[in-house]
Amino acid sequence: MPSRYKYTTIKTNKKGNRVFRPTMYPKIPLQDSDIFIYPIFGERLDNLAQKYYKDVSLWWIIAKANDLDEAHIGLEVDKQIRIPTNIDFIINRLKDMSY
Repeated sequence: MPSRYKYTTIKTNKKGNRVFRPTMYPKIPLQDSDIFIYPIFGERLDNLAQKYYKDVSLWWIIAKANDLDEAHIGLEVDKQIRIPTNIDFIINRLKDMSY
């Protein structure tokens, strides 16, 4: 399974420990191809990422598009969620932002 840290730079600190630099996720603009859904009870971001992207590690795309953070384990069933479909564009922007 791919990691969401795939494009995060890894460096070594002064103690010789491996650390990740902060990952700056790109803004995800609204696009005509986006899908809007109402989640069912108990649905989570990782479940939606698996359903729409076939990759649970891409949950952060849905979170970023909806101004959610990883503390949102369960989604509200009465709140519409945007599912970006052009993920190649988003991942390429993430690669460009990595340092």
